[in-house]
Amino acid sequence: MDDDRIIDLYLARDERAISETSGKYGHALQKIAYRILGDFSAAEECENDAYLKVWNLIPPHEPRGYLFAFVARIVRFLAINECRKTSREKQSAFICELSDEMLECLPSDHNTEAEMNAAELKNLINRYLESCSKQQQIVFVRRYWYFDTISEIAESCGFTQSKVKTMLFRMRKDLKEYLEKEGYRI
Repeated sequence: MDDDRIIDLYLARDERAISETSGKYGHALQKIAYRILGDFSAAEECENDAYLKVWNLIPPHEPRGYLFAFVARIVRFLAINECRKTSREKQSAFICELSDEMLECLPSDHNTEAEMNAAELKNLINRYLESCSKQQQIVFVRRYWYFDTISEIAESCGFTQSKVKTMLFRMRKDLKEYLEKEGYRI
């Protein structure tokens, strides 16, 4: 079933919307949550919680054309919150590794002003990504949004692992320079 028909089911408050969403995107959503949590049952719970949130958010939202992104963002948010809740002091090594990679190129200020500029920072990162090639965008998003491993990215894109690592390294460096040029202190 296409996304528009699934959205129509949500708008009609038809419970089949959830089963259709699960059937179409369930595996990918669980994979996102599992990458963050490292626990299949917790990932499954995040997926189910996401369906409830989606049910409550449609309407007023109508994510036509981006249903997967809409649900994936909710799953990711729920999984990260669960990760924070279950391991306040000790997050998984993989999440820390990705965080450390991104800290190299993101502003270090964690004050109120920096939090107020979060939307501006998001827009700058999106503008930076728009200036990148389609392949670079895919690699970057798969690594830092979906938490895919280097080997998974390399395999799906037809690259060597070395190429993916180099591409990510250069993109982080370029992003850091771009943000500094825009006035962010790194």
